[in-house]
Amino acid sequence: MKQGILLAAAVFAFALPLSTRAQEQAATKEELQEVKDALQGVSESAAEYRGYVDALRKIKISGYLQPQWRLADVDLWPSTPSGSYPVINYPIGNFAGGAFPSATKNMFQVRRGRLKVVYDNVLTQFVLQVDAIQTGFTTKDAYLMVTEPWTKTFGLQMGIFNRPFGYEIAYSSSNRETPERARIYQTLFPGERELGGEIFVAPPTGPLSFLRLDLGVFNGSGPTANEYDNYKDVIGHLAAQIPLDGIGAALDLGVSGYFGGVRNATRNLYTMGTLSNGSLGYTVDTTATNLGAGVSRTYYGIDAQFYIDIPSIGGAILRGEYIVGKQPNASSTSTSPSAQVAGALYQREVSGYLIYYIQNIGDHEQIVVKYDSYDPNTKVGAGDFTSANTSGATGLTSTDIAFTTLGLGFVHHLDDNVKLMFYYEMVHNEKLTGITDVKSSLYQYADDARDNVFTFRVQYKF
Repeated sequence: MKQGILLAAAVFAFALPLSTRAQEQAATKEELQEVKDALQGVSESAAEYRGYVDALRKIKISGYLQPQWRLADVDLWPSTPSGSYPVINYPIGNFAGGAFPSATKNMFQVRRGRLKVVYDNVLTQFVLQVDAIQTGFTTKDAYLMVTEPWTKTFGLQMGIFNRPFGYEIAYSSSNRETPERARIYQTLFPGERELGGEIFVAPPTGPLSFLRLDLGVFNGSGPTANEYDNYKDVIGHLAAQIPLDGIGAALDLGVSGYFGGVRNATRNLYTMGTLSNGSLGYTVDTTATNLGAGVSRTYYGIDAQFYIDIPSIGGAILRGEYIVGKQPNASSTSTSPSAQVAGALYQREVSGYLIYYIQNIGDHEQIVVKYDSYDPNTKVGAGDFTSANTSGATGLTSTDIAFTTLGLGFVHHLDDNVKLMFYYEMVHNEKLTGITDVKSSLYQYADDARDNVFTFRVQYKF
């Protein structure tokens, strides 16, 4: 009996530490698993964090702000309030940042307040740019871009973006050496952008890497208006970059084409011809098929940019563009329509050009000279406006007057973010020598109208 008790006690004494050790080992395993799980969680969090960082690296945010002060030659008075002011009812500043309000000759404004977000995933891009100024909030760019992955030569772009025509449209307002684009571009391409899609061809390497082709199809109603007819506009630009290493220069050349139409809401179509009294004016075609038909809207353009470095002074740039074409709209304007024209269409033959010379002085200063011309009706000149052809549906109007603008500017770059611009525009209209009646609405253009504008602008860009 005593031997059995002693044997049981010995077994218990031996088993107790074994059980304790087993419990301790199980606890240790659990602790190790917890540590493994925690480390795995940290690893997953780190991977997730790296994913966020990689995504953020693809997002690029930029923008610029252009507050400015403008001064016109004279107050705008559409009527004579006290008999002491001249009646001046022509637009002032339309193409220099916006028309001046009545009885106003100087004003502060925020010309542009842009914020741009780009998600760049190498072969794909998402772009959104908005503009916030004192008069409202608008969308400037909203498009996607996809480049094929094999040769990286071909791509597709769709949404709201710059029309592929000429050079000045795509040249950013933050980089441009003058406050505004030329009158012809503001007239034919208001807002610069358009809603549609394009393909581009831009070989990154090889014998054709100096070429780029952009060809697109667009609504033709502008960047912020809905389509109003079934006619689509085809726009294209072919550019070539030619290095001139022998003289330390470079030359860029481009050709553009625009082929579209504007729907006629009536059966009346006016074009330039000879009136029954022998004067030049608009003759009307009343063919029934004109109703609902598309009236040709066609432009052709060439552009060139020459860059050279002048020793001990700085770089110099000479730019030039020329555009010719046919433009349909109402009798009162030659600006491209953004909505259906309610009345008859007037088809005008238009032309225009612009020339820049920019001279860098050191690293911070630039002197700018710009001359541009826009003729909304190449079939008539200043002497063709007379009392015999300036009234009625077939008559010439102020829309048919040609304008030239000479701009002189000075730009100072304070640093990489801030620049100051001083710019004076001298606007000249055709002097209508045949208009002698002071009661004529065109008499204000019998001489050169007072519509020069000075602009002082401060720009911050990041």
